[in-house]
Amino acid sequence: MRRIPRLTRAAVGVASLALAATACGSTSSEKDSVDSGAKGGKGLAIAYDIGGRGDQSFNDAAYAGLERAKKEFGYETADIEPTEGETDADKEQRLASLARQGHNPVIGVGFAYGPAMKAVAAKYPKTTFGIVDSVVEGKNVASLVFAEEQASYLAGVAAAKATRTKSVGFVGGVDVPLIHKFEAGFEQGVKDTDPKVKVLSQYLTQTAEEGGFSSPEKGRAAAEGQIEKKADVVYHAAGLSGQGVIEAAAKAGVWAIGVDSDQYRQEALAKYKDSILTSATKDVGGSVYALAKSVKDGKPLTGTQTFDLKVNGVGLTESNPRFAAVPGLKDAVAKAKAGIIDGSIKVRTE
Repeated sequence: MRRIPRLTRAAVGVASLALAATACGSTSSEKDSVDSGAKGGKGLAIAYDIGGRGDQSFNDAAYAGLERAKKEFGYETADIEPTEGETDADKEQRLASLARQGHNPVIGVGFAYGPAMKAVAAKYPKTTFGIVDSVVEGKNVASLVFAEEQASYLAGVAAAKATRTKSVGFVGGVDVPLIHKFEAGFEQGVKDTDPKVKVLSQYLTQTAEEGGFSSPEKGRAAAEGQIEKKADVVYHAAGLSGQGVIEAAAKAGVWAIGVDSDQYRQEALAKYKDSILTSATKDVGGSVYALAKSVKDGKPLTGTQTFDLKVNGVGLTESNPRFAAVPGLKDAVAKAKAGIIDGSIKVRTE
């Protein structure tokens, strides 16, 4: 992912740290639709990434933020699923439709919305747009990005402490820069903790359209292959495909490490939860809520909003009681977290 200077650091769930949105001209037809959204006729709308609702991960976290905003602000929300094999033009049409309907803000969940977001935001300057996991420049766009590598580093520390075979696995959904951040942080965390531990890495597909984020069977097969090579802890950054990773780990009696949300607590994964050692989380829901609140307060967030360990925007869960039972694990994670926050540990992104 291309890195640009941070314009501001936003605390998750806190929308008071905001930059004022700037409006510019539009056509009369666009102005009418934009004005209705800017005046708060309808509230937050989100357009999902591949996998959609029910992925028990990235998209569901965004939905949790939408539900929180809906409950607190009492306004009309909308959430729209992606379609298989869709183009940037399809995404652009989806975002534009939400803006025309008067929704504000409108959030694209996932880096795939980048080109469409840039085009649509320019046409609806009085609507605030948000994009998760990508940076899009625009006076009315908030880029909601996360330090995934930091949470992944902590996951690597946990894996290195929990492994007995000295072999752990990483399964990435799609071979793209965003997922490289997860792999880089995880591998560094493992090696910094125990250089003797081997890290097996595999990406499911080269493009999202091939199902890397939406195919549990692909995730299951990849995890099974790593387990056959003696990996006894497997970390995934694969969206819905990660369900297959967790299932394979549970059936083999080894550890899985979840991603994005606290997967130990997810109902759809309840029968596997004892095998979910921890999850490397990113508070997508908090970022979605923060942007909605900033618009509701009349001080829309814009520019690059970075959510990291310092603001609890990413982290590592300890929900599974067995986490604390692994010798030295909890203390090692706490020490690593402190080091990342104070700058003594620099985590790679690639």
